Amino acid sequence: METQVISDKLPKIITKLPGPKAAKIIKSDTRYISPSYTRSYPFVAKSGSGAMVEDVDGNRFLDFNAGIAVCSTGHCHPDVVRAIQKQAETLIHMSGTDFYYEQMPQLARKLESLMPDGRQWRCFFGNSGTEAIEAAMKLARYATGRWQFIAFHSSFHGRTMGSLSLTSSKPVQRRGFGPLIPGVTHIPFGNCDYLEGVVFKTTVNPGEVAAIIVEPIQGEGGYIVPPPEFLPRLEQIARKHGILLVADEVQSGMGRSGKIFAFEHFDFHPDIVAIAKGIASGMPLGVMIAHADTMTWEPGAHASTFGGNPVCLAAALETIRLLQEKYVANSAKVGVFLLARLKKLKQRHAAIIDVRGRGLMIGVQISKPELRDAIIQECFLRGLLLLGAGASTIRLCPPLVIDEEQAAFAVETLSTAIAELPEF
Repeated sequence: METQVISDKLPKIITKLPGPKAAKIIKSDTRYISPSYTRSYPFVAKSGSGAMVEDVDGNRFLDFNAGIAVCSTGHCHPDVVRAIQKQAETLIHMSGTDFYYEQMPQLARKLESLMPDGRQWRCFFGNSGTEAIEAAMKLARYATGRWQFIAFHSSFHGRTMGSLSLTSSKPVQRRGFGPLIPGVTHIPFGNCDYLEGVVFKTTVNPGEVAAIIVEPIQGEGGYIVPPPEFLPRLEQIARKHGILLVADEVQSGMGRSGKIFAFEHFDFHPDIVAIAKGIASGMPLGVMIAHADTMTWEPGAHASTFGGNPVCLAAALETIRLLQEKYVANSAKVGVFLLARLKKLKQRHAAIIDVRGRGLMIGVQISKPELRDAIIQECFLRGLLLLGAGASTIRLCPPLVIDEEQAAFAVETLSTAIAELPEF
């Protein structure tokens, strides 16, 4: 019998899923861990390299969610690992809110250089995307003296109380936590007519709006790319009324869309940008970056004990170097290949009703939520890790290091999974 050669870039399943070790850990997790976590399938991670991850039973999977759009340079990129190890040997923590770190202005200077408008920017460092949004909300109120916000249906901005007040992707995320922060009005994503013609004429005085918070490409809402005229017109409205623009690039930023920031695909110029997820290759770091003439709050107005940890900053500096040198370009290149393959797949399967995205931020919308969930489960059994977004969309957000062989495998696995499942 001929021995099948399996590439180390592709999955290899050697046990029933979940395997015995995974099943034992999941049982313990059920006993001790908060039930608020969402787990799509019984995958228990042990190690990772590039776009591949291995579970505790030795099964190897192709990761097409990148730790939820976090591992931009892949799992355990050797250059990032070296940067983390070197910094950890020197200093792990002192607190950048009370003392100084050399790497803070280094990373802030680098991020300023990535901004396309050539203006001066300042950074606030936190630990996560939701903290970056919280900081943006506080700064917007402080800088404008206003208190209201405009956000969008199907948006996701985080789960702490301020960012949760902006979030509107799923009722379960808000249920049981009211009352939330007052002064947030949600409108349809992509619809500026509703903002000007209805909201500003009936319920909200634009002179009281501190900021409009928008994802340039919606993430949790289903990987929705807005029409090209939406963001430029939104900017016109904001400038007319003196409203700040906050771009939530937590999921779409750091090369995920084929450009460093997704807003660069549009004629759009935010005043504040929230960054997290892909900036530090898996280390916890959130950044709120704003125009220098907007970020003028006084000492003590906002701070973070752990934000801008030296180890996280070292990881981010190395991550950005790698992104600039090769992985943003790879995201654009392989993204075009993947999107084209998926659009051809749509022609073969009636279950696929839409394919959309930019770079390696691609959504495949399925006809029914139940079928979407079943497809994700079937792909897991075949070694492909996917997640859902929105009501019935499969999100494809792999590490930006994937190649065309891995992209082709993902498409064919998705095709096989759809073909083997009955219509719901």
